[in-house]
Amino acid sequence: MIKILANDGIHTDGILLLEEAGFEVHTEKIPQDQLGKKLNKYDAICVRSATKVRKDLIDLCPNLKVIARGGVGLDNIDVDYAVEKGIKVYNTPAASSKSVAELTFAHIFSLARGLHISNRELPRGADFKELKKQLSKGFEVRGRTIGIIGLGRIGQETARIAVALGMQVIPVDLIVDEAQVDIELYKPSEVKLNLKLETVRMKEMLSKADIISIHVPFKGGKAILGTEEIGQMKDGVILINTARGGAIDEDALANGIATGKVRAAGIDVFMNEPSPREDFLNHPNISVTPHIGASTDEAQARIGMELAEKIIDHFGAL
Repeated sequence: MIKILANDGIHTDGILLLEEAGFEVHTEKIPQDQLGKKLNKYDAICVRSATKVRKDLIDLCPNLKVIARGGVGLDNIDVDYAVEKGIKVYNTPAASSKSVAELTFAHIFSLARGLHISNRELPRGADFKELKKQLSKGFEVRGRTIGIIGLGRIGQETARIAVALGMQVIPVDLIVDEAQVDIELYKPSEVKLNLKLETVRMKEMLSKADIISIHVPFKGGKAILGTEEIGQMKDGVILINTARGGAIDEDALANGIATGKVRAAGIDVFMNEPSPREDFLNHPNISVTPHIGASTDEAQARIGMELAEKIIDHFGAL
């Protein structure tokens, strides 16, 4: 029987699908430092971002045939080495798109009206009238221009929401020149709108956008938005990062907020996870979440089903 280790968990829908196909699924978490001794008895491992599958672990597990990543990024897996060893690597790039896009706007709305400040300060006993006065200069999202870096699945979902809110969308993508984005009203309505989005150069977007959101599979190295890029932005810009820690240079961001160049930032991913820098956590101009972009029931159900289907297709139903 094929044995699957879902070391970072998997939705019950995915477990059921695998078990109905004849697979044995284990969901007990094996600590990273013990995986080298225990993983070799499994044929496949399902991970999210917590478990690392590096070269040294792969070398200890010659029986491993599949590494399945629940989510988009593969930065916690040595993909090239795994493929070289004949191990198939799968991920689920489409399953969490809606959830990540919605979290992006959760941060935008929070920053627009100071929700993150209210939720921190009111329980601490802040003066109600003073806090109301402090938060009296919010802004409406409608009519603002959003720059979207990366016009893949998540970028397109972000664009759908933005257009529906009455925002102007300026996308940037190194590969995609244009994308057709369908906007379908809630069923049973049959009304569907189609919008063609054409990408522009980064420099043009930086100079025009009121809000900039990153949606690319950043793999480390030079930040996508650093000191140079922030310097080209409009004064008072808002930056959102739900992609990967380091996609925005955190020192450059901190400096941009300190000088007023950057009005505010919404951050779901950090360079030093799980220990974000302290000056971001209670900053009045920064809305923070603990890497929860794909953490919705709907996204996890889709991820579980997609992983299960790919594993079943790989091994065949038993």
